[in-house]
Amino acid sequence: MWKFIHDHWRDGIEILLLATCIYQIYRAFRATRGAQILVGLATIFVFLTLVSAVFRFEVIQWIITRAAAILAFALIVIFQPELRNALARIGSNRLFSFSNTRRLVFLERFADAVINLSKKRIGALFAIERAVSLKEHLDSGVVLDAQFSPELAMAVFYPKAPLHDGGMIIAEDRVAGTACVFPVTEKQMQDRSIGLRHRAAIGLTERSDAIAVVVSEETGSISICENGVLQRNLSEKQFRDLLAAIFLSAKPSHETELAQQLDRKNSLPDSGDSHLAAD
Repeated sequence: MWKFIHDHWRDGIEILLLATCIYQIYRAFRATRGAQILVGLATIFVFLTLVSAVFRFEVIQWIITRAAAILAFALIVIFQPELRNALARIGSNRLFSFSNTRRLVFLERFADAVINLSKKRIGALFAIERAVSLKEHLDSGVVLDAQFSPELAMAVFYPKAPLHDGGMIIAEDRVAGTACVFPVTEKQMQDRSIGLRHRAAIGLTERSDAIAVVVSEETGSISICENGVLQRNLSEKQFRDLLAAIFLSAKPSHETELAQQLDRKNSLPDSGDSHLAAD
């Protein structure tokens, strides 16, 4: 027994590494068009291999042998978006670059703005930039350099406003731009109620480490998307808690009291603003 382990322990580690890599590839590519292409190519390859082995088709065997090397390069081209996204995530840092105190103040202000938009059923799409730059998406919209505030968010996403279409990019605690175009996910969505804003949030977070927040215009529901995973229909408390879990998980203990302010109810006035609700 010990001799067998001594002779083959490297094989066990090799199998474990290969299994881990295959599982991570499956997680990255599942439910994408690239996965469908991979399944189709694998089915054709296995079928031709079995047929050529059973009936000894020498020409097909020769083609399969020569095509294997070309197929490796073809897969790199086919899965280029997924590979770029995976490499970007490996080199990314998930923490904000600005101080914890500024982070707490910004998150409180941001949560107030999102909840206020939700109550008035004004559709909105936010992207909070982290380590992976969103400059290529920023160039598709209107570049700004403004301090974020609930009033600014309301002015931008008001249905009659010229910049309400598209998404708002937030870098650190400032609005970098708005009316930005985000890539729509290629995943096949089972839920037909998921609209274009939500699909854009999923697509952006699949390609970067950004956090996307969506306010539904139809229902006023709040959603958060991270790493292509969408969490929908969040209550006010759930939304604030999830923001804290994403951005404040490593906060120092002396800032705990300030962080608890995220749990307070929305302090923005609602009276007299009902006429701002979307149709």
